[in-house]
Amino acid sequence: MAMDGRKVLVVEDEALVAMLVEDALLDAGFGVMGPAATVDEAMSLLARERPDAVVLDLNLAGETSTPVADVLAQRGIPYVIATGYGASGLPAGHQDAMVLAKPYDPAELTSMLGRICRQAA
Repeated sequence: MAMDGRKVLVVEDEALVAMLVEDALLDAGFGVMGPAATVDEAMSLLARERPDAVVLDLNLAGETSTPVADVLAQRGIPYVIATGYGASGLPAGHQDAMVLAKPYDPAELTSMLGRICRQAA
């Protein structure tokens, strides 16, 4: 199902993973913001534009992206946390977030994003 250009912010520090995610999103009809490889980059993008959804890697080169998740929750922007740590590694206040365990299938990611974008519409 095409997502009519709904914008997804990609927050991922591994360039290869970010490119794969971007390709999968574009193939599924999403628009892409980023990718942002640091908390500062993600915050800067969020200050300029509101995405429809966010793919958020919890560990950005040793830096936690919890501040980004906090802003998303405050603004009511749906997000998917992509992590190798599973649901047990979620930060306080984000235990109800949708989690995608790394490594994941890009089709699973686009399906999950499609669901949260439809729920938010």
